Amino acid sequence: MNDLAAFPVTQKWPIRHPDRLQLYSLPTPNGVKVSIMLEETRLPYEVHLVNFETQDQMTPEFLSLSPNNKIPAILDPNGPGGKPLALFESGAILIYLADKTGLFIPPDAAGRYETIQWLMFQMGGIGPMFGQLGFFSKFAGKDYEDKRPRDRYVAEARRLLGVLDRRLEGRDWIMGKKYSIADIAVFPWVRNLVGFYEAGELVGFDDFAQVGRVLAAFVERPAVAAGLAIPKRA
Repeated sequence: MNDLAAFPVTQKWPIRHPDRLQLYSLPTPNGVKVSIMLEETRLPYEVHLVNFETQDQMTPEFLSLSPNNKIPAILDPNGPGGKPLALFESGAILIYLADKTGLFIPPDAAGRYETIQWLMFQMGGIGPMFGQLGFFSKFAGKDYEDKRPRDRYVAEARRLLGVLDRRLEGRDWIMGKKYSIADIAVFPWVRNLVGFYEAGELVGFDDFAQVGRVLAAFVERPAVAAGLAIPKRA
């Protein structure tokens, strides 16, 4: 077992189980990707809430782990070569955990890269665009008199949903019969769009029947139900 005391993040969030993977997160669409993956893989882990209300993400201890001051981040005491590994960025963490466990990513090179491309579709498209739409639908942006910025993100969100809907035609999951890290990355954001952001009607979500079908299957998974509530807010 490796000593994690050398990592400054452990000074702010003391570790009770140093043999377990440490998760630093908040139950946002990006945060729950990793908690869902950990629940799906059944890796032992310890969770630490990064409270944005108290600006935990801006503390030196958290920045030492995640220099972009974003959640989630992990500290694995049993990383490659048996040495501790610290990682930030949810997409990188999903790939790492898939490789560590051999789960939710195809073993063949072609399938692996095809899965990663859909993971990047979420990272570069769905996440940023749905997030911007959420600002204009849910938060202060909804009060802007000029609706052109909102409408731009509505149009782009619909385009991305269309891409996803066509991909899911005749498939159980993004990669076909098998559930993967691509689904774990994409569907928390789809859920957030129609749920927390309250933008389902705005984007005409009912037009995307395949997305709706797979979202329903996603949230019914026990590991997803558990991961969506981790970590519990203070």
